[in-house]
Amino acid sequence: MSSIDQLWAPWRMSFIEQAHRKDRPQGCVLCELQEQEDGPENLILARGTHAYVIMNRYPYNCGHLMVVPKAHGSDFSALSQECGSELHAWLQKSAGVLQHVYAPQGMNVGMNLGAAGGAGIPSHLHYHIVPRWNGDTNFMPVIGQTKVLPETLEETYRKLSGQFSSI
Repeated sequence: MSSIDQLWAPWRMSFIEQAHRKDRPQGCVLCELQEQEDGPENLILARGTHAYVIMNRYPYNCGHLMVVPKAHGSDFSALSQECGSELHAWLQKSAGVLQHVYAPQGMNVGMNLGAAGGAGIPSHLHYHIVPRWNGDTNFMPVIGQTKVLPETLEETYRKLSGQFSSI
């Protein structure tokens, strides 16, 4: 067996198991996480009055962040102007932090609205900001349906924590 015949990604199993459990908790994970103290357990990096910045527990790339309104809801058009302004400010701050820490060659910023729009948590709005590098999509995610990340979530949290100050 060559070294590429088998790739271990044991951290993905918790996501797979949780996603397919019929008895999985019905609460909103984005609401529950903001009730906890900030740290590597909940991956929250910064908080404002209306929104917070959190690392994605199942990232597409190292540094994959989410900017989340504190208020639970799925109607983008119902966001208050104050919340929308703060979300945008945290997106800008997040882009600056990611540029400083990881020096990506590009970034994806977006929001998936509703399950049909690709939202993994359709009941609670959130933006994704994903740092990108030329060639970061190779044969592994395309053919092997596996993403290879070069550092742990704990290491990413260590690099990013302290880089945010309230806006």
